[in-house]
Amino acid sequence: MKSTMLSGKTALVTGSTSGIGLGIARALAEEGANIVLNGFGDAQQIEKLYTDMGAEFGVQTAYHNADMSRPEQIEEMMKFATARFGGVDILVNNAGIQHVAPVEEFPVERWDAIIAINLSSAFHTTRLALPAMKQKNWGRVINLASVHGLVASAQKSAYVAAKHGLVGFTKAVALETAQTGVTCNAICPGWVLTPLVQKQVDDRAAREGLSKEAARRALLAEKQPSGEFVTPEELGALAVFFCSPAGAQVRGVAWNMDGGWAAQ
Repeated sequence: MKSTMLSGKTALVTGSTSGIGLGIARALAEEGANIVLNGFGDAQQIEKLYTDMGAEFGVQTAYHNADMSRPEQIEEMMKFATARFGGVDILVNNAGIQHVAPVEEFPVERWDAIIAINLSSAFHTTRLALPAMKQKNWGRVINLASVHGLVASAQKSAYVAAKHGLVGFTKAVALETAQTGVTCNAICPGWVLTPLVQKQVDDRAAREGLSKEAARRALLAEKQPSGEFVTPEELGALAVFFCSPAGAQVRGVAWNMDGGWAAQ
């Protein structure tokens, strides 16, 4: 029997044409939410993606190609969602990029881009979504931080700074909405086997002369005690929980799903 817990709600998920964002969008659609996707990719493939999702789950879907580093494009995306669906009930701030380098060698333009996309974009979407959520006295803001919002790793200064900032932003919004039906929480994944992480596995295999499986195990062994990747489906299930009645008093948490990474 099809679940309808989120029927009539609209979820906007940034950075959702692949990986974690797509997994969360699918989980919310499965619960009956209409979906606005956002991200980069081939236009025809994206059209097929959201059309197929709508048919699979019996929901309405749409797509907006806003560049999440551009506040004016974010505003256009939020206006689009309001015109198409009457507003955003569930906002999932997932868009993110990464660059790895020591601080003294970190390109200034990469720092600025990471802060803009990984942190500032969540401020812009949230400030635009909150008025309607408060008016309805129901809303969910879910920020995809990272275990790097809780602990650091070398050569990832911009990413770590942005994700720590996102956790702090989450707590501030949660306090500002504490006496309303709007909640704000952060999810902090460890290693997830996204295309980005698969590239790291492949690069390591080539660099160290390892098999893909050995490179995978080596990557996980460095940080993630479970030795297993977190899946987009698991993250999607947590997002659904935040949207459920059981999540009504979960406010301002940074919930790590990291195979034990931050417990060390």
